[in-house]
Amino acid sequence: MYQGFYNLASGMLTQSRNLNVISNNMVNIQTPGYKRDKMVSTTFQEEMLYRTGKRYKEGAEPLATTSKIRAADQTHVNFEQGSFDLTDGIFDFALTSPGFFCIETPMGVRYTRNGSFHVDNEGYLALDGLGRVQSTDGQPIQINNENFTVDNKGNIQVTISSGGSGDEEYSVETEEIGTIRVVDFEDYEQLHKEDYGVFSTEQEPQQVESPSMLWKVLEKSNVDMVEEMVSMMSSQRALQSAAQVLKMYDQILSKAATDIGRL
Repeated sequence: MYQGFYNLASGMLTQSRNLNVISNNMVNIQTPGYKRDKMVSTTFQEEMLYRTGKRYKEGAEPLATTSKIRAADQTHVNFEQGSFDLTDGIFDFALTSPGFFCIETPMGVRYTRNGSFHVDNEGYLALDGLGRVQSTDGQPIQINNENFTVDNKGNIQVTISSGGSGDEEYSVETEEIGTIRVVDFEDYEQLHKEDYGVFSTEQEPQQVESPSMLWKVLEKSNVDMVEEMVSMMSSQRALQSAAQVLKMYDQILSKAATDIGRL
């Protein structure tokens, strides 16, 4: 009887944690470059079942191994690429190949697929709320002129026009101000997911020499709302069922302690 409390309580805790993961996915469905999380559960404290006689307990016969408790194991990140959204924003970028943008933050370099950048007060390309975008030389990229273009390798070039008045000849020059740094890693399982959909790791980043990048485009989140809704309803029903049965267990034990205990 008491074992049922462990079964049901562990199931409720596991489903509650799963609902937190699902809720986080649904909240970030509009976050560019966000990667979906999936919680994996496991069993805890496996036990061997034996068959014995009523009077003689020698020669117990093993039957099977069972586990009475379910627990959350870990959360896996789905790094599958999301679809693309044409925004026409001059500070929007999307990677069509494996890799991550590098963001210099107060806690160190962080990595993300979110290319929804902006220019900060000092004219540096940055990710809102985190830090500045790194170039291939490890330095921030300063953009003081919005008349720039970006190729599919992440090279940013500014067009500078001069002359054209009086006797001066009109001339157009291009100046390369930096290349957006893109890195990749050998083992994605060692990437630690943090807030805002960014990642940190102890691994040494590998420079991607020929990244494939789109300008004025954002990579959407790879969260499927329909799939998340189905998972959420399934977890909620499992949680409610466990709570109802747990309440029945409590009522039975209460009755056993009050009514039957009087006999």
